[in-house]
Amino acid sequence: MRVVLADDSILLREGLVRLLAEEGHEVAASVGDADQLIAVLEQAGEEEKPDAVVVDVRMPPTHTDEGLRAALQIRERWPDIGVLVLSQYVERRYATELLTDDSEGVGYLLKDRVVQVDEFLDALERVSTGKAAFDPEVVRQLLMRSRRTDPLGTLTGREQEVLREMAQGHTNAAIAVRLHISQSAVEKHINAIFDKLGLTGTSGYSRRVLAVLRYLGT
Repeated sequence: MRVVLADDSILLREGLVRLLAEEGHEVAASVGDADQLIAVLEQAGEEEKPDAVVVDVRMPPTHTDEGLRAALQIRERWPDIGVLVLSQYVERRYATELLTDDSEGVGYLLKDRVVQVDEFLDALERVSTGKAAFDPEVVRQLLMRSRRTDPLGTLTGREQEVLREMAQGHTNAAIAVRLHISQSAVEKHINAIFDKLGLTGTSGYSRRVLAVLRYLGT
């Protein structure tokens, strides 16, 4: 996998460079701000484009949303490049904007999750292959904040668990393994979730995740 890193923390960048190299991945570039990130992608030839970029939400010069704006630009200009956004905190507006833009090949992780090497690498692999990868804590907080508005309050405990797993980007088969239930049971719960949320008629795995998270963002 070819990766480009963008974070103003030199220590974090160097740590990720070493980690990815040890795992057999190529770090094509490591930069400290969003402008450099876009410049790297603009200068790369078709065969040099990365499979994924890892970008911090807050970077110079204002340390507000430079990374997010770069991520959205990449999604628009280079949709085949996976984007994994890192954030120090659960920033609801940023997360919702990413999730409701298009959840294919995009992920949102808290920086604390990077120390969980297997989870970080799994998320990076998923976005690089066009799948979704959202931090469980981000999803949990979005669900908690949105539960005050029905019909989320009508979901059973198991349906809420399935919804959290879906929003993280897991397939039906993976949800079955993680929750120790059958795949047919997962499908039954998903159908019930969409019935209760008024999201019937949506097809496709990533589109289902997107529809759910669009609802959560309202």
